[in-house]
Amino acid sequence: MKPTAGAPASGNRLLAAVTKMDSASILGKCELVAAEFGTTLTEPGAPILHVYFPVTCFISLITPKHAAESLEVGLVGNEGVFGITLALGVDASPLKGLVQGEGDALRMKARDFRRALEDSPSFSRVMNAYLFVLMGQIAQTAACGRFHRLEARLARWILMTHDRAGTSSFRITHVFLAQMLGVRRSGVTVAAGLLQKSKLIHYRHGVMQVLDRRGLEHLTCPCYRTLNDLYEKHLVAKR
Repeated sequence: MKPTAGAPASGNRLLAAVTKMDSASILGKCELVAAEFGTTLTEPGAPILHVYFPVTCFISLITPKHAAESLEVGLVGNEGVFGITLALGVDASPLKGLVQGEGDALRMKARDFRRALEDSPSFSRVMNAYLFVLMGQIAQTAACGRFHRLEARLARWILMTHDRAGTSSFRITHVFLAQMLGVRRSGVTVAAGLLQKSKLIHYRHGVMQVLDRRGLEHLTCPCYRTLNDLYEKHLVAKR
């Protein structure tokens, strides 16, 4: 991951929620970096050396491989931050951080992040609120994977990715998508085929395009709206 030209600007909704005075100080400790598709930011259990505030990229939170296959349980875009467990005084991530959508992110050293939490009440408040929201997202995603139909889950995943991608097209392979949803590749092929037949998406050669967002919103399970409501209640409404 390489630094990009230009001075860091916010572009991240969490940092935008911090007071202007504190935000300027925090941005001074960040560098703008280019996050490439498929890059692993941190492995489960490994020390967190940096936190990442996505600007145009987005990051999958994936469970470690132990007794079962890995599974995506969270997604972080410009509404969030990766490395939030540092706010709990824990310097390791329980989940793998994998760049799912390439783009820019603001990278901050772990020690600077900890210091900012101590020095800035507004930054600490926003990070704590986001930690609560992320815990809700992980729990809701786990329940979704257990109780909802694959087509509805796929629609939810596409909508969440579409929200963070900032474009109607994004890269994704069948293998990666199967891992994200915790199903076999054949199951993804069938579900994606149904959505494509209904002209909700177009999927070919590892590129997915959203054709009918409203149709996806009608198909998705209630989890999508629940997750958005949780963020708006605890972060947007309290600005």
